Amino acid sequence: MNAYKIPIGDAIEALIDFFVTNFSFATKAFSGLTENGIDLLVNLMMLPPPPVLIAIFAGLAWLLSRQRSIALFALAGLVLIWNMGLWAPTVSTIALVLIATLFAVCTGVPLGILAALNETAHRIITPILDFMQTMPAFVYLIPAIPFFGLGPVAAIFSTVIFSMPPVIRLTDLGIRQTPKELVEAADAFGCNRRQKLFKLQLPIAMPTIMAGINQTIMLALSMVVIAAMIGAKGLGGEVWKAIQRLQPGRGFEAGIGIVIVAIILDRIMQKVGNKAKT
Repeated sequence: MNAYKIPIGDAIEALIDFFVTNFSFATKAFSGLTENGIDLLVNLMMLPPPPVLIAIFAGLAWLLSRQRSIALFALAGLVLIWNMGLWAPTVSTIALVLIATLFAVCTGVPLGILAALNETAHRIITPILDFMQTMPAFVYLIPAIPFFGLGPVAAIFSTVIFSMPPVIRLTDLGIRQTPKELVEAADAFGCNRRQKLFKLQLPIAMPTIMAGINQTIMLALSMVVIAAMIGAKGLGGEVWKAIQRLQPGRGFEAGIGIVIVAIILDRIMQKVGNKAKT
């Protein structure tokens, strides 16, 4: 055994304790706001009868993808979920994923833009993203608990941290892949940095950014299941309860529900990303 151990764990615990002690007012405010947002979104989606909401989701799938096959799959898949008695957990899962994705995108896209436009920021952000993407998903549950306690807010916090790297990386990549000839032409016409960003680089990078958002949604779905261990409800909670009660059939039903939601969201985002190319 080593005579001296570098106190990495002690330092991390001290850092977490410092933030919990000195910034608990901020975490409580964020927790209350986020929990109210989750409850509001879930209540709004639970307001209409399930067949009506299923028809709305299928209509949105067709409107966003313009593909009849995706709309029909959404309709059939959501009807199957309703038939299995998993409608309420599915609505809760969709709400958690949407809110977590919103936070991840609103934070990740600006960071990706900063990394693309500033080489120093790129050098700082890239190793942090490497660290975040190689860290086991369960580890993200550890800091969420002291900050937000058990429940959906802690689940969203850990989900946002886990799912954010793809949208940062692909936003950075998309902007950096803007043809140099077009950037030089914009400079020749006297465009400033803001005009180049919003009128040239972001429109060209949009398909790549949409691919990053798609990956963020998929990671958020996978993390929401893991976050059931710290009190997140939804389909992940159903899987966790099935494991605890040794109900493999119920667990597989909830897993099928997660797969259906993932396929619907993935196909829709792929079509939206393809439209951005044109």
